[in-house]
Amino acid sequence: MNRGPVAEIDLSALQHNLSILRKRINDRPVIAVVKADAYGHGAPEISRRLLEEGVGTLAVAFTGEAKKLREAGIAAPIIVLFDRDDPSDYFDFHLTPVLQDVATAERLSREAGRRDARLGVHLKIDTGMGRIGFRAEEAVAVAERIAGMKGLEITGLMSHFSEADLADRSYAERQLRIFSGIRAEMTGRLGCPLLCHMANSAAALSLEDAVFDAVRPGLLLWGYSPFPEQYGLRPLMKIRTRVLALRAMAAGCPVSYGRTFVTSRPSRIAVVPLGYADGYSRHFSNNAEMLVRGVRVPVAGRVCMDLTMLDVTDVPGVAEGDEVVVLGRQGGESISACELAPKAGTIPYEILTSLGRAARKEYHS
Repeated sequence: MNRGPVAEIDLSALQHNLSILRKRINDRPVIAVVKADAYGHGAPEISRRLLEEGVGTLAVAFTGEAKKLREAGIAAPIIVLFDRDDPSDYFDFHLTPVLQDVATAERLSREAGRRDARLGVHLKIDTGMGRIGFRAEEAVAVAERIAGMKGLEITGLMSHFSEADLADRSYAERQLRIFSGIRAEMTGRLGCPLLCHMANSAAALSLEDAVFDAVRPGLLLWGYSPFPEQYGLRPLMKIRTRVLALRAMAAGCPVSYGRTFVTSRPSRIAVVPLGYADGYSRHFSNNAEMLVRGVRVPVAGRVCMDLTMLDVTDVPGVAEGDEVVVLGRQGGESISACELAPKAGTIPYEILTSLGRAARKEYHS
């Protein structure tokens, strides 16, 4: 028996979500964010499908992720959002770095000089996220300095919203004004066109002025909106496992660690081979449901490292080997990452990356 759940990935839903996005951004270019193994969906397969659908550029967090895509045969342009390590990777694997400090630019320039090469770079501007990037007040001067470095060519400019997913857009609009001003001044000073991108999924759906030259979506590609409105998006990922064992229990029997669940009646308890080692949060103990035979059934007791128990007393005919759906649809019922996230005190992004990371992937169109 293989460990852990299976993730069924519906690639036709990816196509569907892209079409919704493109209508909202008037077919502007898409930089698809496939970091963290495409949010748990499997970066190589997802990237191949994105490229088939006309996406021109991918973005990852670190060069290690980009190298895996290159090794999988992905030849498209890849932007590396955060990495400041080995400069040779950018040249060896034809990657575009996002610069956030002058020291990294100097290292890349020296490497370019050694190779007699030229490297396109994007600059990251901190317009209010407070994480990484050049400060807004220094951005133009820094850009002019980097533009003068041997072997480097500034080809793009980017920033990141901190709260474009809120109903109150005032701070997002402030960030947008700052970025727009820097964009205008920098383009004038450098005298060359720049690929400017700032819109994440939330901004692509709600801030028309943030689209600029390209958008940089992540979450909406996987079928989830950061807003209560879902815009017709379709989730790609279904997580399934199966009933490993069934236990008939009398009233008054404890289930799992700490006896946090005690049967109040004669019960049937299903054991499924999935636990927090597989990304199913311990916060779901006595606090979530799964689907068995198209019926919602509650988690009974604490989630274990490798196993979780379900109370299937009210579902007739449950048998060992039956499919159990952790995330996704079964029959007329469905469980979404948006439903699970608040139960674990988190966001849908973490649900997808956690459950997808350990799951064996099956792709279909």
